Parts: sequence; C-alpha cells; structure tokens
Amino acid sequence: MVQVCVAFGANLGEAQATVLQALQDVGALASTQLVKASSLYASAPHESTGPEFVNAVAMYDTELPPLELLDALQNLETISGRERPFLNAPRTLDLDIIFYGNVALDSPRLTLPHPRWQERAFVLVPLAEISPDKVSPALLSSVANQPIRRISK
Repeated sequence: MVQVCVAFGANLGEAQATVLQALQDVGALASTQLVKASSLYASAPHESTGPEFVNAVAMYDTELPPLELLDALQNLETISGRERPFLNAPRTLDLDIIFYGNVALDSPRLTLPHPRWQERAFVLVPLAEISPDKVSPALLSSVANQPIRRISK
C-alpha cells in the first residue's frame, strides 16, 4: 500500500455534493481506502474564471500504480460530466494527485509531486488540516493573498 494525497475541486453544478460523493468514490476504487479527508473549503477560481470552487484534500491508501490511479480519477471526472473545452475551464469535478508516497515522476501524463501544489491555497489549507507536517507556516504565508474559507467539517 502507498499513501496518496488527492485534491478535489468543483465549481459547476452541485459542487459541494459532487466533492462529497467524489471523496467516497475515490475510496471505493479497487485496492483503495480513505484514510483521512479535510473539511470542505470555498475558494475563488485560481488562474481561471467562473463560480467559486468547493475544495477538499484527502489521503488514501492504495495499491493502484500511479498511472492507473490517474486513469481511475479521470474516469470519475468524466462520469461527473467533466469537460475540457479550454485550459482551466470551470468544471464539475477536478481530481489531482498531489503526492503518491515519495514517488517522483515526470511523464507526459503525470508529474509527481504535483508541480504547483505549493502555490495553491486550495491545496495547502486543507492539506495543513489533515497533514500539518507537510505544510510549513512559510508555505501558508506565501498563499495568504488567495481567499479561502472553511464551509463544512
């Protein structure tokens, strides 16, 4: 088993319900179980436009290899109605692998750890809630200008 960190986001449709369902759906993937999930947060779109996002971060234990996990997450996005008409388009569901154990990977389909995780309050704030050892005060301070608020526990 490998512990993975997945970031969740949605800003179209019933975003809060979609993220809550996705947290469970990822844990229901083959050889995968939810370890810990953050509260839900609301954030303004980052490098994008559209409605406010609902975000969360969760830790899972999985036996799925990185690219199989990516395929499974993208399938869940598709099932939720995700379309990709342009870069950073509003979305019904966005699932990103932030960490996959201690694996470092740079392939055309997947980069691990996620290349921009340290730049995004919508990842850092929920991650600090469930795994404070991964998020330094300096990292949190560096994204303090990105509005984010907890909306549910």
